[in-house]
Amino acid sequence: MNERKKELTTKILNLTVLVSALGYFVDIYDLLIFGIVRIPSLKYLGLHGNQLIDAGVFLLNMQMGGMLIGGIIWGIWGDKKGRLSVLFGSIFLYSVANFFNAFVSSMEMYAILRFLAGIGLAGELGAAITLVSEVMTKETRGYGTTLVASIGVMGAILGGIIGDVFSWQTAYIIGAVLGIILLITRISLFESGMYNAIKTSTVKKGNFLSLFSSKDRFLRYANSILIGLPNWFVVGILITFSPEFAKALGVRGSINAGNAILFSYLGLTIGDFASGYLSQILQSRRKAIFIFVSITAVLSLVYLFTRSLSPTEFYVLCTIIGIGNGYWAVFVMSASEQFGTNLRSTVTTTVPNFIRGSVIPITLAFNFLRMPFGIIYSALIVGIVVFVISFISLHFLRETYGVDLDYVENF
Repeated sequence: MNERKKELTTKILNLTVLVSALGYFVDIYDLLIFGIVRIPSLKYLGLHGNQLIDAGVFLLNMQMGGMLIGGIIWGIWGDKKGRLSVLFGSIFLYSVANFFNAFVSSMEMYAILRFLAGIGLAGELGAAITLVSEVMTKETRGYGTTLVASIGVMGAILGGIIGDVFSWQTAYIIGAVLGIILLITRISLFESGMYNAIKTSTVKKGNFLSLFSSKDRFLRYANSILIGLPNWFVVGILITFSPEFAKALGVRGSINAGNAILFSYLGLTIGDFASGYLSQILQSRRKAIFIFVSITAVLSLVYLFTRSLSPTEFYVLCTIIGIGNGYWAVFVMSASEQFGTNLRSTVTTTVPNFIRGSVIPITLAFNFLRMPFGIIYSALIVGIVVFVISFISLHFLRETYGVDLDYVENF
């Protein structure tokens, strides 16, 4: 009987990790599909030249603004109503929004739909990582969350291929269909045992403001967010606007943003697996993050000051910088491990979305500095600030490898 129970438990764990990973796969596809189809979709609306950058920044900020709001909504919902409810609701919203993105006819309509898609996209990763962290043992959860992130980021690779082969309208529709299919597969998932243990208790759950009412909680929360800034500096600036950087750097040929995203996320897939595995080997989340942030900082300089590459060499550089930037799995896992069960969903969902939302001030600063300093040096200035903040925050971050997650926050 014990063997059968053990076998059933293993199957449930494997299914949870697999479905969570596939959910993040679709989430990444839909998250980045705008960057992949930005130029053809905006040209369809009649924009050209510098308008492609200005409108691209605006729409990206609308999407990320939606993710900021959605992160808070879904995070609190996950602590109050359960992790599974977030996994169902979020994917439904962003799938519907992306479907209608295929039929936009104005910038206003495009902006509203990217905002709604952003709200939906905000819930996926946090709920998935929270669920996997709580159903696995403290010794193995690092491997589970690493698999979720590593498989998930490959959604960008699919997005790059789809964006290159199909029209931008079809690319949006495919993302929506994938989301609805995944929604059906989630019927077989089970709620976290840790969460079920406090679900009907009187313990306060999902109190977002409590993150700011205690100095200790606030510092844990702030440091968890700020260590991730380099990730979206690279994705939101260097990769999203790679065609414009390539032109400024004298790349000997044209660069496609979809291909740049594809190759950078190929590197991210490798990096996420490597950083997650390294954090298990070193038995330290902080050391693994430090190594990968350092690599990303060096490679960002290489990206900004290497001239006259061929398109192939440029894409190879995008792949390599993606490897260094692939500490997303460890970063989100560390955030999840910093807090008790009654705040874990709120934190794990808001932290990555606040980092994604950091694209707003990052891109605004980049765009503001672009006129006086040019595209290269504006990115350099913003990048220096971002990496310095990340290293300082990492220094003060609490190590969480192997900590017991079965506890609650008192507030």
